[in-house]
Amino acid sequence: MSLNISLVLLLGIVVVVLLRAGSLKAGPAVVSVLFGFFLASTSMAPDIGRLVSSAVDMIGQIRL
Repeated sequence: MSLNISLVLLLGIVVVVLLRAGSLKAGPAVVSVLFGFFLASTSMAPDIGRLVSSAVDMIGQIRL
């Protein structure tokens, strides 16, 4: 659960930075947030969650 909260926090910070930098307007940001909110209630949500989890695991296994 902490991974999900951290990812949401990270994406929220990115949206705020983009809004403040002026490269993302408030209208498209609101639409994107609403799209994500409604997408989370569809039957695709578990598949998307597994995809993101797999990508994070793969990134975590990279050794530099």
